[in-house]
Amino acid sequence: MIFKKWETKGIINLPLKTKLLITYVLLTFIPMAFLGLAIYYQNIKSIEEEVGEYIPRLLKQANQNIENEISDLENLSNLIYNSSDVLKVLRGSPYQEKSALLEDKFTVENFLSNTYLDGTNSDILGAFLLSNNRTFISTKLNYEGFNFENEFLPYGEPHDFDANVKILLPHQVDLTFQGNPPYILLVKNIKDLDNRNNLGTLILAVQVNFIKEVLKDVDEEENATMWMMDQQGQIIFHTDQAKIGKVYTELNHFPLLNGSFRTTTANDRTLISVNQSHKNKWIVVHSIPLKYLTEGTDVVRNVSIIIFLVLVAITTVISIILAWTVTKPLHVLAGVMKDVEKGNLDVEIPIKSKDEVGILASSFRSMIHRIRELIKKNYQIKLNQKEAELYALQSQINPHFIYNTLETIGASVEEGEQEIVVEMVAILGKMLRYSLSNKENLVPIRNEVEHIQHYLTLQKYRFEERIQFEIDNELENKDYYTPKFILQPIVENAVKYGMQSRRMLQLSIFIKKVLEQSGKEYIEFNISDNGPGIEKNELEHLVQRLQSESWIKRDSGFGITNVHSRIVMMFGNDFGLTIESRKEEGTAMIITIPIIRKEDVERFITKYEGGDPYDED
Repeated sequence: MIFKKWETKGIINLPLKTKLLITYVLLTFIPMAFLGLAIYYQNIKSIEEEVGEYIPRLLKQANQNIENEISDLENLSNLIYNSSDVLKVLRGSPYQEKSALLEDKFTVENFLSNTYLDGTNSDILGAFLLSNNRTFISTKLNYEGFNFENEFLPYGEPHDFDANVKILLPHQVDLTFQGNPPYILLVKNIKDLDNRNNLGTLILAVQVNFIKEVLKDVDEEENATMWMMDQQGQIIFHTDQAKIGKVYTELNHFPLLNGSFRTTTANDRTLISVNQSHKNKWIVVHSIPLKYLTEGTDVVRNVSIIIFLVLVAITTVISIILAWTVTKPLHVLAGVMKDVEKGNLDVEIPIKSKDEVGILASSFRSMIHRIRELIKKNYQIKLNQKEAELYALQSQINPHFIYNTLETIGASVEEGEQEIVVEMVAILGKMLRYSLSNKENLVPIRNEVEHIQHYLTLQKYRFEERIQFEIDNELENKDYYTPKFILQPIVENAVKYGMQSRRMLQLSIFIKKVLEQSGKEYIEFNISDNGPGIEKNELEHLVQRLQSESWIKRDSGFGITNVHSRIVMMFGNDFGLTIESRKEEGTAMIITIPIIRKEDVERFITKYEGGDPYDED
């Protein structure tokens, strides 16, 4: 019935060009348009969600850093106990002769100046010490206010703020400094440690520059606004300095104090992220209009629309031309099929035949494209598997070494050598962190050297005077890179065999840059020992193994052949491992790699993942 209705309307009898255009519009143009819009709005949504999750984590860390800074500042109040002269003044009577009072004032204020104002913390604006109707003041800037007879700190009375440091904001006191810098006050009771009497109250005025520095690292987006306020909305710090000290009245309308939410106004939509600290209950707020988050997406959208319209125009013209010129003979398509049958998948399929041939050619082309994709995908899977195997190989660490190290640590604990135990545990932790992190193929040479130095240090603790080592790194101050874990397998091998036959094993590691007369530059790692050496026949066999490609199919341990194979796979046959050894005279293993600077690492890794990094484009 439907077919007859179409036939009645004449649609089935329309020219092929018209049917192709209608099909193109229905199956290509409209779906692409809807797909583009869906992708665009999904990208915007994803950006908002990612930023909404990412920024609160940064704010939480910023709050923690600020609390840590405040904790460090709070500890400054305890420095007053380091001065016996100041404590003597505070314990003394305020009713003395004027000369004695002046001498006390000089002693205390000189201590305040030297300890708090001239110290390493440049954010302290002033120090105020109140004790028994006496005031001792030292400030960097001129100040006004700070009336001691108001309700903030009754003058001449003990101020019981318990053992903690109390934090006061500028709006709670009548105190301003020259230039009106934003600050907070840290107030701490000074207790006499002998009799627990209250000796006075120390007040430190601290400029909030440390808050600015912490929040600056959260987001460098110039269109973002950040501020910190207390639970009542009093602004402690704001990127707009004019708003510091004011009250943020919209705080009560926030739906949450830890997370992100969107607000919509008549002018714009804004993403607001907040986090409240645990200790001080201060709130950090990050606000940014959504239009700045999606600027890049909007540019991509506009460019995509232009490209889409151009492609639509081009494909429409092509569709019209193809609809008029579908005259490709079948034997041309058959010839193409024979080429494919012989294994040539890089064929061009001209679509100039009639309707049936055009459909057949299009289907055949899709099949060839799919075959090429499957071949490429299969190759990529194998390549990824090989990369995964190499990474797993690189991440190994000898369990016997860990076991022996833990035994040495246990023995040191039993002997009460606490400092050695702490150092060995710290070194072992660094080695494990180096082994389990940093998945890059290339690492700075100094990191690789530091790792092997940690390894040898632990062996030194184990074997004591039986092992001696020296490391000479001429490239210590250079930002050169090397494959990870190329030294430890060789050093492990030297320790393993050397300690079996030598009363004292001497290991030497020299790292330098070599410039040949031909102008070729490379980096050389020379690892030598005074071990038992290698028999001539065994050495020849080992060299043959290194020069062969049998390592590609061999699942060997983390040893010399793996080091050589990884270097050859990454840099080619011009680089790798060579061995020089004589029986009872020791062994020298020399590793050569190309010079890779920091700025070349990303380009090198990109080229390596795509093919030989030394192929000329």
